[in-house]
Amino acid sequence: MTVLIRFVIIFFCWFFLLVAHAHEIRPSYLEIVETRSELYAVTWKQPVSARGKLAISPVFPEICTQSLQQVRLVKSAIIETFSLNCNLQNKSIEIQGLDRTLTDVYVRFESIDGNLRTGVLRPSSRIMSLEKTKTLGVISYLTIGIQHILSGWDHLLFVFALILLVKPNKILACVTAFTAAHSLTLGLSALGHFSLPSAAVEITVALSIILMGIEILKQLRGNPSLTARLGWPVTFAIGLVHGLGFAGALTEIGLPEQSKLLALLFFNLGVEIGQLTVIVALLVLGWLLFRLRRNTINQAKFAGAYIAGIAGTYWAIERVWLFFTL
Repeated sequence: MTVLIRFVIIFFCWFFLLVAHAHEIRPSYLEIVETRSELYAVTWKQPVSARGKLAISPVFPEICTQSLQQVRLVKSAIIETFSLNCNLQNKSIEIQGLDRTLTDVYVRFESIDGNLRTGVLRPSSRIMSLEKTKTLGVISYLTIGIQHILSGWDHLLFVFALILLVKPNKILACVTAFTAAHSLTLGLSALGHFSLPSAAVEITVALSIILMGIEILKQLRGNPSLTARLGWPVTFAIGLVHGLGFAGALTEIGLPEQSKLLALLFFNLGVEIGQLTVIVALLVLGWLLFRLRRNTINQAKFAGAYIAGIAGTYWAIERVWLFFTL
């Protein structure tokens, strides 16, 4: 292995792990429900990883008094519930520390008269006015889907490894199978028909990336590769698990009651648009590399295999550790 390839492997592993450290794929969730006049039940749900939770917290107007706080630790999230006494109508709330992260916070505010307002807070816009906020429209789920896949480095790394593994004439079939499979389980899970423990799903996703790295190395060494031989059946099976991973963020946000199917369609469409964009970019990059230096293709595959194996192993260890310690 050349010095250049070793450098590429180290750089990309550092890049992937740095991004994974900085960005929690699943969003945080803040729900505020008015139970009686000027009294609110607040739920603040924040995903945790092996590194703990992000240093963010909701900040309410100074006139509000907070009481009856309870903290519950589940396998993949910290849930804080408390009551809030004040008038939040036409006020603003802020997520403190959000500007120092790369994550999103989905907010749901329901007044006692049934008026529902939702919104998304991001590092660049961490303050939400309850006066101006309207219900999150179904078209917004398209953007949420695109953002989710583009920040899902484990899913993207699997797609990257898949393109390196299969022959060009099989890429379309494999990507189609992967897409159909994760669309199926995403829909079933989001609509409440089927689910698996999130920890098991996340660990399996990491293991699928390790598998792809091993398969690439086996193929380069002249050994038959199961995924390369069977193609779409294997990627379909793996896609079923990845779809449950996609559903994790959507479950945190929830679907609008009156248009669940339409919102789900837009979210899934957003995921596919983001995924297709990445695939096209990778294929163009591979074509350029082939045109410029044909003898570097195998070296690039070796580098990709090691990147997938190292990053997948890191995520697998992190998620197993999280499962047994939280």
